[in-house]
Amino acid sequence: MRTAPDQPSNERTSRPVPTTGVARTTPLVSLGRIPWGEIQDSTGCAAAIPLLLNSVAWGDPDTASAALGDLRKRICQYGFVVEQATAATVPFLWELAQLPQVSCRAQIIQLLRSIAGARQWESTAAVYPKLLNHRENPVVWERQARQAVRARSGVLRRLMDEDDTEIARATSELARTLDE
Repeated sequence: MRTAPDQPSNERTSRPVPTTGVARTTPLVSLGRIPWGEIQDSTGCAAAIPLLLNSVAWGDPDTASAALGDLRKRICQYGFVVEQATAATVPFLWELAQLPQVSCRAQIIQLLRSIAGARQWESTAAVYPKLLNHRENPVVWERQARQAVRARSGVLRRLMDEDDTEIARATSELARTLDE
């Protein structure tokens, strides 16, 4: 079996190479720093999340939209139930929301809004406090996910100023959710 020297097997070779001599910032370079195989999403192991994020970043509009739909089910099921992997995924969603080549940016911002507004586990724990005694504490996951959305909210102004009205509207809705 032949392998290319100094080239990881999972690296895409079909990406355009910048011709200006200026290095292009490659999205999602930090994906490998997260132990995805050790954390959970709604389906179990979160190991598929990097592939889904890459499909959102590099896919055609249909592929990106389908991948984002699958990602939504894994990290913010039903639009209000977050998972252990949600907080780790949020910075990558913020990154993708800012990239003009990503076709579903408004939907990414809407997902961030859903995560920012998620209170399912906290509401449940208010009625059933024993939930807080579980080894895996979903209330903590929910709070961490909301904090992860807030941590990158400094880019809201730039996104609101976008010419794309769908992105500007989704960003305004996210900003309102963060103000609540």
